[in-house]
Amino acid sequence: MDLKPFVADVHMHSLLSGHAFGTVRELAAEASQRGLKLIGVTEHAPGIPGTVDPIYFRNLCDAPRLLFGVEMLYGSEVNVLAGGKLSLDERHLRCLDYAIAGIHGLCYEDAGIVGNTDNVIRCMENPKVKFISHPDTDAYPLDYPALVAGAKANGVALEVNNSSLRKPGLRPGCLANYRRMVPLCVEAGVPLIVNTDAHDPSAVGDFSLARQLLEALEVGDGCILNTDLDRLKAFLLEP
Repeated sequence: MDLKPFVADVHMHSLLSGHAFGTVRELAAEASQRGLKLIGVTEHAPGIPGTVDPIYFRNLCDAPRLLFGVEMLYGSEVNVLAGGKLSLDERHLRCLDYAIAGIHGLCYEDAGIVGNTDNVIRCMENPKVKFISHPDTDAYPLDYPALVAGAKANGVALEVNNSSLRKPGLRPGCLANYRRMVPLCVEAGVPLIVNTDAHDPSAVGDFSLARQLLEALEVGDGCILNTDLDRLKAFLLEP
């Protein structure tokens, strides 16, 4: 089954995250070259060494909304913390177009499959959180039936992360875990979102490994948010 082209990439990082290699404008220029209609720049929230001070998020009202013909959104990849807390407070979450929630080992200790899953689901309850980033590594195992049920209950999407597939040594088990998670999402009607998690402009819009996986699993376009720009924007930007 051939999927439609992906029209947007809404998980990526610029130099401002402290460990990436391009500016916001370089990310947008690459997106334009690849024919994307929209990108979302999602700098890491506090908890990741070297990332922005929260005051950055308060000034997103001044960020450019169109670069090189590409529509620009601005969010944050916020850390899932112990107890199901987010690493960015409500004052700053309100400044974002949308938030991503994800586990990162730099500020999270494995709580086991039940604890990890509960922590992620509790973060889904915040209405600003629209999807869960890279829920795919054996380092922080998840109960996929429970995760999908939680996403369904909270109206949250789950990500297929091309960077995980490109660097499986950093996220062990990711391919097998996606092969478990994706069919559960399709069956339950939980939307999938495919992103590059680019940390260099050259990776923006390169969904090749994720596309290969989803086509092998015979996932239809209706299950994926970012093959339809209007559907994606409605999902990310609804209150």
